[in-house]
Amino acid sequence: MGKELLIAKDLKQYFPIGKDRFVRAVDGVNFSINEGEVMGLVGESGSGKSTIAYTVMGMYRQTDGEIIFNGQTITNKTKGRSKDFRRDAQIVFQDPGSSLNPYQDVRQILSLPLRVHNVVSKDGIDDKIREILQMVELPPDFMYKTPNSIGGGERQLVSIARALCSNPKFIILDEPTSSLDVSIQAKILNMLMKLKEEQKLTYMFITHDMGVMRNVSTKIAIMYLGKICEIAPTKTFYEAPMHPYTQMLLSAIPVVTPEEEALKPKKVKSEGEIPSPVNIPSGCSFHTRCAFKQKICMEVDPEMQEVEPGHFVRCHLCGKCK
Repeated sequence: MGKELLIAKDLKQYFPIGKDRFVRAVDGVNFSINEGEVMGLVGESGSGKSTIAYTVMGMYRQTDGEIIFNGQTITNKTKGRSKDFRRDAQIVFQDPGSSLNPYQDVRQILSLPLRVHNVVSKDGIDDKIREILQMVELPPDFMYKTPNSIGGGERQLVSIARALCSNPKFIILDEPTSSLDVSIQAKILNMLMKLKEEQKLTYMFITHDMGVMRNVSTKIAIMYLGKICEIAPTKTFYEAPMHPYTQMLLSAIPVVTPEEEALKPKKVKSEGEIPSPVNIPSGCSFHTRCAFKQKICMEVDPEMQEVEPGHFVRCHLCGKCK
């Protein structure tokens, strides 16, 4: 893998909901993504995955912390993202129906980033659009269709094509296949991996599907109530998960063969329900659901620790939860 492309340092995103009350959607997150990596960001709904994506892209102004992209600090509370960042970093949203303008045809949708970033001359826009449509396996005549006249999978392919228009280095994929049929999901995942190699892309892949992550990611970060509880290379993550929340998620993956079942961690019981992000429990935020909790877990928030190269865990009982 190459150099560090994206670094988040103590990133926080709080949303006010009243006097002196906040939703701590992202609460002191640290991670880095190297060039050529696919970092899977996984967690249940409301864990803060998409908030990280929107904060990195500048759609939200971070409450605190620092984001470094390609060696440059890009976070500034008074300014938006630079044009260079907006060219080099793109995002593909979960619902293409709401992220594409229904009153424009595909040609208009794709020509805008080509013009804004001066990718080609005005005379070369149509040829470039045909080239990009071919990259996402859509025929050239799609440029004359509108989002409302094509299927959900095709709309997502158009969204991916739009992200490719600026020749980016980095793409955030925010659950790009979760609203699609299984057969279409497989096609799009395969195409995304092909594009990654051909275009030398780096991905942050946000999902709640642990099965998908096994096949597409190089490393995985698990979020719970605004914090990362474990980060590890994909192979290590599936073979030696340490955080009890990670073990719980992995043990819940549906499998169809005894061989796959043997690879899963021992069933970890999930107790209780996810607490409100407005009233996060003291100590470790997972202790209300953890079968292994001890007194320290209820009183002291654990620090992230590196248990082996590249494998970080935020748990007082690291390695003892079995």
